Amino acid sequence: MLTEPRSGRLAAWGNALLAGLVPPDDAVQRIVGDDALHRVDGLPGESGPVGLSLALGRLRGLGAAGFRVALPVPGHPLGLSGPPEFNTRALASEEAVLVPGAALGLVPEVSEAGPEGDVHVEVVWHCLPVREAPPADVPSLGEAERELAEALRDATELLSRLDLAGAGPAAQAALEAYRARAERDREVLAPGYPPRAARVLELAQRVGALVAIARGPGAAGGGGGGGFAGAEHGAAVSASQMAVREEALRPVERTARRAQVAAYNACVEERERG
Repeated sequence: MLTEPRSGRLAAWGNALLAGLVPPDDAVQRIVGDDALHRVDGLPGESGPVGLSLALGRLRGLGAAGFRVALPVPGHPLGLSGPPEFNTRALASEEAVLVPGAALGLVPEVSEAGPEGDVHVEVVWHCLPVREAPPADVPSLGEAERELAEALRDATELLSRLDLAGAGPAAQAALEAYRARAERDREVLAPGYPPRAARVLELAQRVGALVAIARGPGAAGGGGGGGFAGAEHGAAVSASQMAVREEALRPVERTARRAQVAAYNACVEERERG
């Protein structure tokens, strides 16, 4: 969880666009980020994939009242509302965007092309019907913030207990790289979000970074980049120790994901409360 999910970028800047706080070109640029191209397939009234700018305008015309994030994993359908076909696709991607008001959802399919060192990424968002129902297990911002404070303590204690400080240089480098990216991309949410949402998202990303580091080599790259390789663990880790570690980390990671969803969905929640 060291990088922002694509669903988060689409929801945040899509919400800012719907609120009239950013022009369409700026929203599209922010959503695409470092990717080469984003398209939307399956949009009602279109026979094939269309550009993101056209798709956002069409969704507005179809009654979009906002954009919500879902970050599900097997056993935890976080942010989903059905039906099964959409949930299955979202679980496979571990992220999705729901569009209340239009009763539609978007699931990204990511592909890479090009030689090593010059790889470009293209994303196709598959548009499918969704149920207009409360999303699963999404906390309020206040609840998420309280849970995160405890999760941060748990994650810090786990790093110490697992002797990852002894494996230190690689783990520390990964955390410093995360902090550098966070500092560079200081605007973690789009205009229109309450300050508390930005605070919760930053803390959730920090907790997610600690979880990724605690899981070991490569895990810190979750979401498409920023991992670290060759981290030592001080001592050999048996399969049983790894299982114990994963069991301890799972609820902390779950809390971080729930908080991310709460942050990205905050302005929609506020709008629905009037």
